[in-house]
Amino acid sequence: MATNTPNPLKPINEASRRKVFIETYGCQMNVNDSEVVLAILQDAGFALCSSISEADLILVNTCSVRENAEQRVLGRLDVFRQEKKKRKVLVGVLGCMAQRMKEKLLENESVDIVAGPDSYRELPRLVEAAGLESKQMDALLSHEETYGDISPVRMDSNGVSAFISIMRGCNNVCSYCIVPFVRGAERSRDPYSILREARSLIDSGYKEINLLGQNVDSYRWKNPENHAEKVDFARLLEMVALLDPTVRIRFATSHPKDMSDGVLYTMAMYDNICKHIHLPVQSGSNVMLERMNRKYTRETYLERISRIREIIPECAITTDVIAGFCGETDEDHRQTISLFNEVNFDSAFMFQYSERPGTKAARQFADDVPDKVKTERLEEIISLQNEISLDRNLRYVGQVCEVLIEGPSKRSAADLVGRTSSNKTCVFPACGHKAGEYVNVRILSCSSATLKGEIV
Repeated sequence: MATNTPNPLKPINEASRRKVFIETYGCQMNVNDSEVVLAILQDAGFALCSSISEADLILVNTCSVRENAEQRVLGRLDVFRQEKKKRKVLVGVLGCMAQRMKEKLLENESVDIVAGPDSYRELPRLVEAAGLESKQMDALLSHEETYGDISPVRMDSNGVSAFISIMRGCNNVCSYCIVPFVRGAERSRDPYSILREARSLIDSGYKEINLLGQNVDSYRWKNPENHAEKVDFARLLEMVALLDPTVRIRFATSHPKDMSDGVLYTMAMYDNICKHIHLPVQSGSNVMLERMNRKYTRETYLERISRIREIIPECAITTDVIAGFCGETDEDHRQTISLFNEVNFDSAFMFQYSERPGTKAARQFADDVPDKVKTERLEEIISLQNEISLDRNLRYVGQVCEVLIEGPSKRSAADLVGRTSSNKTCVFPACGHKAGEYVNVRILSCSSATLKGEIV
């Protein structure tokens, strides 16, 4: 594994530290990557700042999962170009978009540095070289890099919930998805480095740890010095949960083809493992699932749902769905609607299909569902899910739930917001409590998105 490159520009004292501004788009894994980047740059003599006007180095960590995410970044590069006209400042594009577009990004007059997701250790060297008026790029993917030896510098503000990346990359190659092309093949991180990071977070006062991976259920680690020692995701989940029974453990994302009963039994065994599973379905049609290369059927997905509810009856289940994938017919869409009615998801992330260059779908299938039809189908799914979410939340009214307080409510400083074990957002009067505390809340009312109650 590569090591940090020494940076001769590392300052002698705190006052001489250069300032870096980091802007992050996309999923929580990108947020975690930005925290790794900050750790590397702090070691090289940089300090985080909160405004581009203060920065000597502006970094934007990007997402390529949907086209609109990339368009937002391109718009930000125009803003950074105006800043570069005022003074000398370096601009770097990191992450998935950097990996996908590579040289094309370097052609943008705003961009000085392009670094893919596996190249963050090289950033001090790239910054130094770019400072000598030479654009720099490193977008090589790795079969080994996990950043497991780097302690991320937490950039969150509440100090309650933190994220740990347990693996990188993805081997599933769903036909619509660009992730395997921009994040490379799966590799699992040494579990003992994960436990060290989790222990450090607990000792720092964090009350919730979220384990992250493109597909956490495929986590597999084998000790390179003792091949008999193996750790799968169920075992890792247990190891982390045992660190402190008062600290909640969450994870995302699960894959229907890989989620084992072992994970479910582990969740049921430990009270501090949160009772929530995010299980993307993407479509209710077997024709679409096969074309998406999801490697499961509607029937096997529903079997997983049945096992979750059998083993963990109180578990909340959320999902992802794509409306208007290549060749989707009215009947395929009706199959998705019927699956939503059958499963009754607690909530869902719902999108219309956006073709991504380089994917199998872009190469082999026509994006032939009209935008108007995509929008209509998506709106029908959203409307249905809002009804189901409200119905699921109404079941909590009258119950008392343990809530971990995350901080003040956005709407009123007199209220606090937190989440239940089942990942329900709950708002209630503060009554002198603060972030990081567990409180019992009686649920008095709800919307489709939020529970409302009072501390008891």
